[in-house]
Amino acid sequence: MSTSATLFTPSLRGATAHLADELQAGRVYRREDLARLSNAVDRHLRELVSTGMLKKLAQGLYYAPKQSNFGPLPPTDEQVVRGFLRDNDFLVFSPSSYNAVGLGTTQLYNSTLVYNHKRHGVFKLGNRQFNFRLKPRFPKKLTSEFLYVDLLNNLGELAEDNDAVLSRARTKLMSFNQPRLQHALDNYGNMATRKRVRDWVGG
Repeated sequence: MSTSATLFTPSLRGATAHLADELQAGRVYRREDLARLSNAVDRHLRELVSTGMLKKLAQGLYYAPKQSNFGPLPPTDEQVVRGFLRDNDFLVFSPSSYNAVGLGTTQLYNSTLVYNHKRHGVFKLGNRQFNFRLKPRFPKKLTSEFLYVDLLNNLGELAEDNDAVLSRARTKLMSFNQPRLQHALDNYGNMATRKRVRDWVGG
């Protein structure tokens, strides 16, 4: 019995060390990514988490911390979402971004929206909550025109005076690049937003 334990422990350490050598600092891993490199992946994952070489973000999702002078760096939202979705086609942003549009919104939101094609719902990944929303289309990056349209789409969810925001939105309508705004309306606006803007233009 003691002989088996003696033989087994170095083997386990060696396998765990081999798996650790394969990790790239700053990368998010799914369990199945690492299972191909291990014959006892769950045991090895527990050991790597206990040593701090891996951080567990969620069930089956891990991060290999990148070290800085101030300690391990957390993953970016994009890294976490990319690992969770196994996809690069998504848009991550905070509703606080609406404040940059100039419609008088001032609320700060402790939430992160993820527009994507795969998942829907609120998921806790690491110490952050992500609100995944299925969308047929979304831009690759934020623009003022997209944020203007998306703010109008989601106005009822925001902690703002809706009437005041709508009044400023109507006043500011013509200050945007009109071809880009029309593109955002056509591709990302819901029916209510498109009708509202048509009424403003027609009025």
